[in-house]
Amino acid sequence: MSVLRAENVTKVYPGTVALDAVSLSFESGKVNALIGKNGSGKSTLVKIISGAEQATEGLVYLDDKKLSFKNPMDAFGSGIATVYQELSLVQGMTAAENILIGRLPEKCGFIDWKATYKQAEDLIRELDVDIAPDAYIYELSVWQCQMLEIVKAMSYKPRVLLLDEPTSALAQNEVASLFKMVRLLKEKDVIVIYISHKLHELWEIADTCTVLRDGKYIGTVEMAPVTRKEVLGMMFGDLEIKQRPANLRVDDEVVLSVKGLSRKPRFKDVSFDLRKGEVLGIAGMLGAGRTELLRALFGADQADTGTVTFNGRPVTGATPEKMRDAGVALTPEDRKREGLNLIASIKDNLCYASLPLISDGYFVNRKREDGFARRQIADLQIKMSSAIDPMTSLSGGNQQKVVVGNWLNIGPKVMLFDEPSRGIDVNAKQQIFQIIWEQSRRGISSIMVSSELEELIEVCHRILIMRAGRIVDEVRPENITIEELYSLCMGAA
Repeated sequence: MSVLRAENVTKVYPGTVALDAVSLSFESGKVNALIGKNGSGKSTLVKIISGAEQATEGLVYLDDKKLSFKNPMDAFGSGIATVYQELSLVQGMTAAENILIGRLPEKCGFIDWKATYKQAEDLIRELDVDIAPDAYIYELSVWQCQMLEIVKAMSYKPRVLLLDEPTSALAQNEVASLFKMVRLLKEKDVIVIYISHKLHELWEIADTCTVLRDGKYIGTVEMAPVTRKEVLGMMFGDLEIKQRPANLRVDDEVVLSVKGLSRKPRFKDVSFDLRKGEVLGIAGMLGAGRTELLRALFGADQADTGTVTFNGRPVTGATPEKMRDAGVALTPEDRKREGLNLIASIKDNLCYASLPLISDGYFVNRKREDGFARRQIADLQIKMSSAIDPMTSLSGGNQQKVVVGNWLNIGPKVMLFDEPSRGIDVNAKQQIFQIIWEQSRRGISSIMVSSELEELIEVCHRILIMRAGRIVDEVRPENITIEELYSLCMGAA
């Protein structure tokens, strides 16, 4: 059995103690979950273990051998590999080239392509992955790319594998394939450290659970006997998981009516009504057409056929600008690429959508801009040092609040939320849900897409089931279990 352990690891940044004398250990032959809310210190610990950061104090050992890395390549050389949430594959290269990039076998001074594809194929087969070595990355699904990242990491024959949010973009059936692979790695005596915000996964895949909170080590527990309440208690202290308030009233007035909307092959013949103040969920597996539907409603993509009526008026020639001006907002699935300008300030990001409201002609009214930003910072309780700090200074949960606040500044009538809780911790999720409910109280309607079906049951008034591009059913959260909802989405019911 191999053991990776940290002894009194401390990391101090200017004004912040990210890790405070943390001592813990991870064993091989197990899947070791590492969890904690945003700001708990888990990302900092992973960076220290993987060589991306150096500890201010303390030491890390692998089987009693002291580790000291200047960079991640040093860590790779010592048998520690990390697979990050953001995939790093090169789109225009094949699976084999990505696996062996920088290490392609040569013959007589030239790349030996036969040996390249043979080595890659052997690695892929060893981990029981169904990917052709000569397949280009742009031809692969997200879950296949995630699997390939792990194959690439395992090609270095690591003794420690850190998996950072490996299922964040995977559907339920794809998660099952990933878990099969992770269990295989466990049997190969690899120390697997599994980082995830999806608590419900842990009982299925993890053997132990290690919790950090506010930079301190709280404890490690065996997964089998521990309850969700106990784990949340370790993560947050006394955290109240709120349910949708019973006093949220849905008006009979239809604010958005969709009839026969199609954008083939993404979605077909979609029809539904959205009422004033309603929180409407759309459930489905990845590839069901949920994101594409929201983009079409927002005018980011053009539908082929069908009609959309907003506030009693037909929508023609929809564009994001037209829909914004009408009062429709979209918080996109990928906030870092589509929802935020990461190098700009927090204040700027809170005001991009409302530029027509804060500008006098071609010039921004700075006093008005400050007012718009301050309002959302206060209302959404965005935690930060200064509004002029860059977006990269914020946690994932606070970044998501900025995405939402940017659109609330336009005074929307309908909010389209695409995976609003992706990549944020349980506490931040609860805050986002409270924002959605508060908008409902104000008569603002919402459509919410989430791969976390539990969230739709928790948050929404009504849930539409989308499968293979079509709306196939409609359910009420109070009348369905999570197992039944998953079954409907997968077509097994």
